[in-house]
Parts: sequence; structure tokens; C-alpha cells
Amino acid sequence: MPGREDMPSTLRRSPDKAQRTWEKTHDSAVETYGEGERSHRTAFAAVKHQFEKVGDHWEPKGRKGPSDEQAAGGGPERRASTAGGVDANATKDHLMSVARKLDVPGRSSMTKPELVTAIEKANDRATRKARGD
Repeated sequence: MPGREDMPSTLRRSPDKAQRTWEKTHDSAVETYGEGERSHRTAFAAVKHQFEKVGDHWEPKGRKGPSDEQAAGGGPERRASTAGGVDANATKDHLMSVARKLDVPGRSSMTKPELVTAIEKANDRATRKARGD
């Protein structure tokens, strides 16, 4: 099926459940919308409800639900910025522990929105490094 072939590398380095969620949702979305960006967005939305991006892979969240403003509103008509897989709706304490895990400098003096941005950047760096970019 296309979901396995189109699976992003960050998901290939993630738990089996995240991979199955991506694959099943992607394949279903391809049947509904056809191959392309919309199917990928749909699959990522499903993953983001249960997982958050930490470094170069996805880890289970402590709770299920939307991870940012875009995921909460959804729909192709509404375009809000996403947090790139960071669980922006998590507590500041949780974001601080993720930032500590990623060794984000200056994290102790950051606000919650600053932590989200810093974690997103650290995730992007880790993904580029894992891909060899």
C-alpha cells in the first residue's frame, strides 16, 4: 500500500503504533482524496493526536487530542500555523522536560511559546542530522 512507501523517515524511526496509525490513515485518505498533500496532512493529523515529535522521531503523548491550534480546528479552509509535531497544548513542565531531553540552551528562562518554537527547531535539526542532510 502507498502508506508504507510514502512514510516519512521520522515515522520509520518511531514506534510501530505510530507507523500503523500513519499507514492506515494515509491509505484511507488516498482512497478518499487521492494521493498527495491532503492525504499526508490527514495522516499526520492522526499521528499528532497520539504522538509528539521529539528529536528525529515520534513518541507517545501522555494524553490523546490535538497538539496545536491547527489540529484543534482542522479542515482545509482554516490555515493556522502548526507546531511541527510539538505538543503545544502540553503543560509547560512537559515542554521543559522535552527541551531538557533535546538539550535546548536557555530553556529555563523561556516562556511556553518560546519552548514550543525552540523544541520545533531542535526537532528539525535532529531530523536533518538523522537524514544526513
